[in-house]
Amino acid sequence: MALPNGSGGYQVGDGNTGEIQFNAQPTPSAIAAGAATLTVTQLATKIILGSPGTSAAAYTLPTAALMDAAFPSMPVNSAFDFNVINVDGSSSGVITMTAGTGWTVGTSGSLGLMTIAATAGTSAAFRARKTGDAAWSLYRL
Repeated sequence: MALPNGSGGYQVGDGNTGEIQFNAQPTPSAIAAGAATLTVTQLATKIILGSPGTSAAAYTLPTAALMDAAFPSMPVNSAFDFNVINVDGSSSGVITMTAGTGWTVGTSGSLGLMTIAATAGTSAAFRARKTGDAAWSLYRL
């Protein structure tokens, strides 16, 4: 989605560096209760509303091959950020981000903690980084 070019905000290449920079923000993706395999489209919305219910849920990343197909112009070492918000308040509803085929995710904190606490409104920011052909890494920010 293109942002309008005009006054009242920084547009890349427009020279208004003293003004706020606008970003396109699609409607956030909602996740059904329980475990889920995320889609590339959901990651691209940049905000995922998680609803794990009363038990822990794994959110598995789409395969790295699907990521490459969806973002064919992304060079190695480029990245994008997204957030996961746990909207449930259950004491057992922890969300854990897990690897899809071709992904490296944090283990023992090496790329950051991959869980979102089971408290309503708790969120986590992540960076998806392309590390090679059909190879991606997920970092907790």
